[in-house]
Amino acid sequence: MLACSTADEQTENTQAIDKIAEDYVRLGLEIGVYDSDFVDAYYGPDSLKPAASKSDSFPKNELLAKADSLKKQLAALSTRQVNDTTKARADWLNSQLTAFERRIRVFSGENAPFEQESKELFDATAPVYTEQHFKELIAKLEHLLPGKGPLPERYQQLASRFIIPENKIDTVFQTAIAEARKRTLAHYQLPANETFRLEYVKDKPWSGYNWYKGNYNSLIQINISQPIFIERAIDLACHEGYPGHHVYNAMLEKTLFRDRGWVEISLYPLFSPQSLIAEGSANYGISVAFPGNEQEVFCKETLLPLARLDTTGTSAYFRILAIKSGLGYARNEVARGLLSSKMDDKEALRWLTDYCLLTSKGASDYLRFIKKYRSYVINYNYGQDLVKQYIESQGGTADAPERRWKLFEELLSKQSRASELLKKH
Repeated sequence: MLACSTADEQTENTQAIDKIAEDYVRLGLEIGVYDSDFVDAYYGPDSLKPAASKSDSFPKNELLAKADSLKKQLAALSTRQVNDTTKARADWLNSQLTAFERRIRVFSGENAPFEQESKELFDATAPVYTEQHFKELIAKLEHLLPGKGPLPERYQQLASRFIIPENKIDTVFQTAIAEARKRTLAHYQLPANETFRLEYVKDKPWSGYNWYKGNYNSLIQINISQPIFIERAIDLACHEGYPGHHVYNAMLEKTLFRDRGWVEISLYPLFSPQSLIAEGSANYGISVAFPGNEQEVFCKETLLPLARLDTTGTSAYFRILAIKSGLGYARNEVARGLLSSKMDDKEALRWLTDYCLLTSKGASDYLRFIKKYRSYVINYNYGQDLVKQYIESQGGTADAPERRWKLFEELLSKQSRASELLKKH
């Protein structure tokens, strides 16, 4: 009798969280009716889509009340004797709803300090770095970059030798994605009908974007308004495709939505803790698919010849890129400065050129990105570092590639949050 009672309770708990999950999706889609950037993907039932027409004004208080009600229902559920799976789903949904609340406030013009915003949206607070930290990294590059004049100019002179000619972009990208896909499929069994479509666009604040359509199908867009350097072909092939966003979304859809019926995963809200895992894993996935110097080797032996570019100086270029990668956190400081009104556009552009070594066009585009996506920038660098530490602390190091692929697959196939990754190290 006790066993039957326990089973009945667990069934009730599962039904309760399934109902909360449906209301969570309804709320997310309702927010998306007003905030066009909020819903990045949805492939769930049409019955959960908003039936009512859009109001003339943004219903901030009504939406906040709905989020609060769902969080209270989750809290009440957590007081019951629930199993680990139900508890984990409830905790994940609670964090997602906290992000809903913050995004509702941001969209209505109610802002919070950078750290509070990123914590509530993405379940993480990125470390703070002083300008001196970036000056020290720049100093390391001074000895490696030839020529005279300001370092950003010298870097651009070197990097310009590795820009993919416009008439070779498609050939290079198709080759890079095919290689990234081949390497991923050597380790993962993806759904038989998984596929993607590649499209080239202009005048976007980002360099690449994956629009996941559901049923294991993605539209990958590459922004060709900016110069595209040869290493970015592999970066974007992995990040947007394999084993990045496309694989992540396909695995979540298969494992959680199709196999388990967890409807909450069919909604991907861009401004939520899910994005730190998405962006962090997509960036880390580059080194999973191309460990060590394999990215450099593939560029030198395959992509540069395809682009009809000289391979001279490739190794020196990649040594500089390795040091330059540490400058990514300067983008966080620009966002922090802008959002706290401690940095104006002119100072922001100086940081983006002097410390991120972006071109004038690249700096202007990234300033647009920060103004649009705000604290989202932490998901790329800090997210990558958290995923790296999480995987490698469990033995998924470069000298244990099979374990790294396995741990990475497990991460891509479950609901995860930054605070959970931090518990592992």
